[in-house]
Amino acid sequence: MGEQERMVYQIPPEPAHFVDRDAAQERVLRALDQHAPRNRPFCVVLSGYAGLGKTELAFRLARLVEERYPDGVLYADLDDVRRDGAVETADVLGALLRALETEAVEPTHAGRARQYWSRTRGKRLVLVLDNARYGGTEVEALLPASGDSLVIVTSHGPLYDLQAGAAVELPLDPLTEPDALDLLERITRDARLADDPEPVRELLSLCGGLPAALHVAGRWMRRHAYRPLHRLTGELRAGGTPEVEQVWDAAYRTLTPEAARLYRLLADLTGPTVTLASADALLGKGTHAAGSALEELHEAGLLDDRDQEPGRSRLPGLLRAHARRRAEADEDPAERDTARRRVVGWYLRQAQNADLIAAGPRLRFHPGADEVPGTRDVLFDRGDGEQAAKRRAHGWLEAERHALFACVRLADEAGACSEWGTSEAWALCEPLWTHFLDHPHYADHIDAFRIGVAAAQRAGEVRALVRMRCQLARPLWEQGEFEAADRELTQAWSAVRAGFGTSPEERKLAASTREFHGMLRSAQGDWADAAGEFEASGLVHEEIGNAYGATLMRYRLGEALAHLGQLERAADLLTRARDEFAEGGRARLVSRASFALGGVLYRLERADEARELYAVALSGARGRGGIRDEIRVLDALAELESAQGRTTEATEHRDAARVLRERCGLE
Repeated sequence: MGEQERMVYQIPPEPAHFVDRDAAQERVLRALDQHAPRNRPFCVVLSGYAGLGKTELAFRLARLVEERYPDGVLYADLDDVRRDGAVETADVLGALLRALETEAVEPTHAGRARQYWSRTRGKRLVLVLDNARYGGTEVEALLPASGDSLVIVTSHGPLYDLQAGAAVELPLDPLTEPDALDLLERITRDARLADDPEPVRELLSLCGGLPAALHVAGRWMRRHAYRPLHRLTGELRAGGTPEVEQVWDAAYRTLTPEAARLYRLLADLTGPTVTLASADALLGKGTHAAGSALEELHEAGLLDDRDQEPGRSRLPGLLRAHARRRAEADEDPAERDTARRRVVGWYLRQAQNADLIAAGPRLRFHPGADEVPGTRDVLFDRGDGEQAAKRRAHGWLEAERHALFACVRLADEAGACSEWGTSEAWALCEPLWTHFLDHPHYADHIDAFRIGVAAAQRAGEVRALVRMRCQLARPLWEQGEFEAADRELTQAWSAVRAGFGTSPEERKLAASTREFHGMLRSAQGDWADAAGEFEASGLVHEEIGNAYGATLMRYRLGEALAHLGQLERAADLLTRARDEFAEGGRARLVSRASFALGGVLYRLERADEARELYAVALSGARGRGGIRDEIRVLDALAELESAQGRTTEATEHRDAARVLRERCGLE
């Protein structure tokens, strides 16, 4: 397969109908032909209010020029990651880096920015940034580091704070009446448009030149193929609502009760996409009813099914706002609350199931969500092996992350004023911990874990509160917020000392809290305090018979003692930990313990033994795709071989590490 065949391509297929915008396309192509590459990418800004077809024009431009940009076409909808009006650009950078097949994505915004610049330097890429609001804080942070790339931005208005402006700024107007009629004719192929011009003009006026409204109106006409147009437009005018809104209302009124209810309820499912399973959870009438309702919404033009992932449909922002207004007007508040409770319960149950398969048995405090009547559970284990089930579980948590984060907020809002929601809010954070370890989305995870802390505190669940504070501390210190992390862990330990008894579960959580303290101290370079915490934690694990916890603390203590220069004791601890990890079949930890032990033995001038251990660590890192660990081992091997006078081997290891760094954009 050639390089161009493997390039990333993240925009949907061309729509069946597209009209006008020829002048805009020609202007962009002409400007590109005249463009002399600089250090900044060529930037096009398409502006105008919602429904004008900015996104579709951006996609069309990307398709027209894709052959000029052989390194790929990337896409990011900033509204998908916008919270309280702000975009966490670190999460967008992470998604773009993963799309570029970057392994070992850095945790911090600064690290990801450096990786992104390295990975995009000199590349010929198209990047479509949808729904930008600010040029400086959003677009500038996501520009590729290549003057040979093209960036197409859509925005509701001009981006005055975009440095150096845009090469081409295209404010879009509504379609003219002839172009709007052309689009409506292509959608409907309906003779009534030629036979009855007066109601056609009225219909076009109602659509306001918005392609989004015309698509819905066209599908609405097709559903009423034998009804005179003057009657249809009369029904629209009778709505008494703003003109374009009447088009949405007309399509909505043609829906069956189940489809209309699903449309209203989708406003509460604040993730960007919906699946058959999540629609089923909202309706609670079975997959057949949910599937029929989804089909109706597609036929009415109220859902977009051209999503990047099969089986997912998108409710565009313009229609989401309409669905929310319809919910407020038509949905019984008690039934709406019941649907919210059902969908939160369903997502909680699926996330708990995914967590159990992905992470195995571990310390959890929620007893487990009950099956939601009228729904089906996601089948993660399909009889094709443990690793396949783990991949599906991790993949589901990542694919549904927007909905999971939204359910945390939805549950918390409900818990503030009703009898349900509080326990669900912190309970959802337990499986989100497993998701964080595999796919850290720092802004969203920190927000969710903060809600988890508040919910557990409100519920008086001391054990859950301690766990939530520990979960919150780690992403905080990984983002360099050491003082905030320390505050969370200090409060967690105060709760342990004040409210814990002597049960094995409580003692295990207390030991885990001390481990988190030690990890924070390690991140700060305070190895003496870290060693004390790991040793104290390990003693508790020994006392309660938690063999794995005791082994893990031996490993962590061995690493800390190595940093403190206590090499002989570090070697003993790491040797024992490595052997116990091997007995337990924990290959990843065997690899890491082997590397740590190899470093200690090298410092003890036992180079041959160190080399063998590094080889084990290297094989393990390559086997699990741990590229950051692989680089670390290669660097250590290069140092060892160089010190032993084996320059050829040292050069080979350095070159291999350099190639990996370049591939991942690591410094």
